Amino acid sequence: MKTYIVGGAVRDRLLGLPVRDRDWVVVGATPQDIDAMIARGFKSVGQDFPVFLHPETHEEYALARTERKVAAGYKGFTVLASPEVTLEDDLRRRDLTINAMAETEDGERVDPYGGMRDLRDRVLRHVSEAFAEDPVRILRVARFAARFAPLGFAVAPETQALMRRMVAAGEVDALVPERVWQELVRALGETRPSAFFEVLRACGALARLLPELDRLWGVPQPAQWHPEIDTGVHTMMVLESAARLTGDIRVRFAALVHDLGKGTTPPGQWPRHIAHEARSVALVEEVCRRYRAPNDYRDLAVLVARDHGQVHRAEELRPETVLRLLESADAFRRPERFEQFLLACEADSRGRTGYEDSVFTQGIYLRRALQVARRVDASGLSEAGFGGKALGEELAKRRVEALAEIRPRKEGTDHQ
Repeated sequence: MKTYIVGGAVRDRLLGLPVRDRDWVVVGATPQDIDAMIARGFKSVGQDFPVFLHPETHEEYALARTERKVAAGYKGFTVLASPEVTLEDDLRRRDLTINAMAETEDGERVDPYGGMRDLRDRVLRHVSEAFAEDPVRILRVARFAARFAPLGFAVAPETQALMRRMVAAGEVDALVPERVWQELVRALGETRPSAFFEVLRACGALARLLPELDRLWGVPQPAQWHPEIDTGVHTMMVLESAARLTGDIRVRFAALVHDLGKGTTPPGQWPRHIAHEARSVALVEEVCRRYRAPNDYRDLAVLVARDHGQVHRAEELRPETVLRLLESADAFRRPERFEQFLLACEADSRGRTGYEDSVFTQGIYLRRALQVARRVDASGLSEAGFGGKALGEELAKRRVEALAEIRPRKEGTDHQ
């Protein structure tokens, strides 16, 4: 029996990146070897194939295995783990060459499929045609593109072509919503999340998984406010802006889907997008329903889709309208979510050619407006004898008066 460290730990060390997790593969293990591992305190945790947790490090030790496709989808496999399975056999079933390298405990490297070459050339390349048997690998390649794009990595042309054939064969249609959502969330947390969607779009998978997003490309916006013009390009710029502003995945998701309604604007109305906010809300709700998104993701995304236009016009709004915006966003009860809301709107404002480093004065104003409005305390009004409906009316009246004192003298908007 021999053990090798495999996959991401080898890849990341060679790239000079922090090694987060170390996974091991066990080659040549007999039933007696497995019994000995369990006697040493290894815990069996594998459901679909034999995996054991080290009693001290809790690192995963998986028995070398091969897989055979027997049905559609990413679960349609039979797994063979036996002493006869070689390390090369095990590595061959992996997705990318840069993930198909191994090292002994003494540091001897095993690289049968050119992983070192592709690390050097900054290429994401599939190991073998077995890649086509698992549609999750399309999502994984896109996610690795999002992680490693800042290092100059790109998908190999032959891997792109293989993924296109997989999409055409209907493989991505077999993906379950939970797995798509899992990979989507992980991709949104990567260094350059827009690369995830660009890779999926290039192979046709985005049109199958997120048609609401895919249809944004080719839809124009007014050049006066959007020098980048194309709505799909704008959306990717907004996502990248959100990634620079915050690591909060909920904000990044809201930024991603904030303009979905522009994809349903009748071409005869282009480049204007009248009432796109309401259409965006309906589409955001549908996406979240389809992929069973958590409520906090859905609620923030709906809020941003519905009210981002109001935020961009905040400095022109009457004090009464500003108060209604604060109330609609539930800012008094949920100031933390209001901050997420403003960050997503700031990403939208900065996600335009030439505006990437602009100061988001609307956010500064609305943060101040919330502070000022919150200083008007209902308890003081109760002590003054106000109650019931009269209390609410007086509270709103005094908050409007306070907001009027800080109203900017600004006309015209720089965003639509």
